[in-house]
Amino acid sequence: MQETERASKKYMGLDTWPDVDVLSAFWDGQMSAVAAVRPALPQIAAAVPPVVERLREGDSRMIYAGAGSSGLLAMQDGMELTPTFGWPLARLEFLMAGGDAARLTPQGVSEDDVASARKDAAEIGLRPHDVVIVVAASGTTPYTLEVARLAKQAGALVVSIANNPNVPLLEIADYPILLETGPEVVAGSTRLGAGTAQKAVLGMLSSTVMTRLGHVVDGLMVSVVADNEKLHERAARIVAQIAGCDPSLAADALKQVDGHVKPAVLVAAGRSPAEAQALLTKTGGDLRAAMNRSQSSSR
Repeated sequence: MQETERASKKYMGLDTWPDVDVLSAFWDGQMSAVAAVRPALPQIAAAVPPVVERLREGDSRMIYAGAGSSGLLAMQDGMELTPTFGWPLARLEFLMAGGDAARLTPQGVSEDDVASARKDAAEIGLRPHDVVIVVAASGTTPYTLEVARLAKQAGALVVSIANNPNVPLLEIADYPILLETGPEVVAGSTRLGAGTAQKAVLGMLSSTVMTRLGHVVDGLMVSVVADNEKLHERAARIVAQIAGCDPSLAADALKQVDGHVKPAVLVAAGRSPAEAQALLTKTGGDLRAAMNRSQSSSR
């Protein structure tokens, strides 16, 4: 029996405990799950450079695949890449057992549907430049395993996340990430501990990758998509902080470049919109490199 399915004697009689003790047990489980991420840091770090290298290719895509709770967590991480880091929607795909219906209604039987995995993968056309992140607490989910196999056959880079050791999903991946979260407080409910660890790693991995791709400077989201009032204000604060200028100047710089943070930083530092865009083009959109070039040419 897999560790994520095993019932722990520690929680015998859980349903008879006082509420505060039940909550304490769940809290302990969550903390243990987060702690399980630290031993996996070298595995996560090993995946970053090759993922970044693939994603520097203009036609490469981030593809997330999974089923059930793991699939939903993977999908959530991917959906946040565009508003947070400006990652193009055209370079983002999701393969979820049960399709769109699984987002709102449990589709347990679809986890075993290998034919569906083949169909879904064929529809998006897996390519060698793609990065495919597959997630399954068990590490044995047929749908997710089939996607991983097909991705490998297509030459894509496969990163897998699982919560049990010595499982097929880890063995098939180019970069396996094992999160040994152990038995759940509620046996088999991997939406709890295993899910918490998966959520942490998905966010850590994608955020580090996006940082290396130049979407983060000084811990700030320089590719943020400002499509509401709160984000417009955030964008102005980001420009002001990086450029070291007055908020009103930052707001004016943003207006000159249609609300894009990266060129706005350069405009606020004295460049024209055209010069700012030229610098960013030369550096492949790397704001840090563009700022360094701008400073060098100003001396």
